[in-house]
Amino acid sequence: MVGEQSAATGPDSPMLSLAALEQLAQRGAVDTVIVAFADMQGRLVGKRVAAGLFVEDVAAHGAECCAYLLAVDVEMNTVAGYAMSSWDTGYGDMVMRPDLSTLRLIPWLPHTALVIADLGRADGGEVTVAPRAVLRRQLDRLRGRGLVADVATELEFIVFDESYRQAWAGGYRGLTPASDYNIDYAILASSRMEPLLRDIQQGMIGAGLRFEAVKGECNRGQQEIGFRYDEALVTCDNHAIYKNGAKEIADRHGKSLTFMAKYDEREGNSCHIHLSLRDDGGAVFADADGPHGMSPTCRGFVAGLLATLREFTLFYAPNINSYKRFADGSFAPTAVAWGLDNRTCALRVVGHGRNLRVECRVPGGDVNPYLAVAALIAGGLHGIERGLEPPKPHAGNAYEATGVERLPATLAEAAALFGASALAREAFGDDVVAHYLNNARVELAAFNAAVTDWERTRGFERL
Repeated sequence: MVGEQSAATGPDSPMLSLAALEQLAQRGAVDTVIVAFADMQGRLVGKRVAAGLFVEDVAAHGAECCAYLLAVDVEMNTVAGYAMSSWDTGYGDMVMRPDLSTLRLIPWLPHTALVIADLGRADGGEVTVAPRAVLRRQLDRLRGRGLVADVATELEFIVFDESYRQAWAGGYRGLTPASDYNIDYAILASSRMEPLLRDIQQGMIGAGLRFEAVKGECNRGQQEIGFRYDEALVTCDNHAIYKNGAKEIADRHGKSLTFMAKYDEREGNSCHIHLSLRDDGGAVFADADGPHGMSPTCRGFVAGLLATLREFTLFYAPNINSYKRFADGSFAPTAVAWGLDNRTCALRVVGHGRNLRVECRVPGGDVNPYLAVAALIAGGLHGIERGLEPPKPHAGNAYEATGVERLPATLAEAAALFGASALAREAFGDDVVAHYLNNARVELAAFNAAVTDWERTRGFERL
């Protein structure tokens, strides 16, 4: 699929060949190339490079960045516990190696192109804990079985009338949602946001994403913009570009939007992930003669996801706030169960024939897509390789199901399960497990040390 993306370049395509970029740079149409990668939190980080320099040097040799970009907390503070980067190691450099198949125009930033980079070490080795590298390892495992994963991510966000700087200055209190009530599928109320939503849609189309639809969601000011599925790595790259770009475009409108999993006590922001597998002959999940139209490969994949869901939850729900979203009756899952078009389950099998796919409903809008898709593939391969069979699909309300396990209720519980998981170490490697466990410990320590507004309200006078 990376090859297909590269081959799609042309005079009317937002995807660029290096030669096309050189021509644009010579005409002054592009003067800046953003070289970026997704950090542990799934955020784009990197640097802006002069277009001429990119063509002459960076495209072939890469650009340096500090290794601490994969060893900091959410606020970019240096923290202890990472093997790859610390004060003791001198915080050396990594090399951002551009993946030229991802080179594209960014229409909401004038005269700007962007390329996604893989991360290497000065000695030529790979940075194995980088999210894109974690996913690549699982894609290589699939490729060894002659399989390719197609993926779509469904990101929800909440729009506010205040700008990001206004929200920051007010401590994110008293913000005005862009609608006043539940706007799920509502056309009228969502139309107020249409200037912003349209600019996001058109901007993403101009950056090479294939827009499908936009709809209102349940929370006030909440929306979901959907894009067509693609090969897993392409989808995750596009997810990161879209998430970053939507915020930049909102900022230009004087508004803000959040992808955090649980902004308030109402419905949270989900990121349902749809996944199917194919080989050279086409889709492999469907079998008209199999139970529920599912092939042995599909049944094994679902069974493997169920078997690994709790141990891999850290990659689906990476933050303290992620777990506030898991509430009964909220459309966010709590039970480790699967069903046929059943939105009360963690895993929903939907579609038919070549469109048959698995939807994982566990991730929220704060998810790192590379890590979550890597976990899905690793879990599914666990089931396929061992010939596992899933239980009968859950047909009722999974929130009230008995005899099924529950998703971890806290980041601490998820981290403990991940750290003790032999399956995680086998699939991802000891270095990756240690790296992301440390990230969880850092977040837990920061949260446990914080004194919140909730505590002051509860205890200032009454305790």
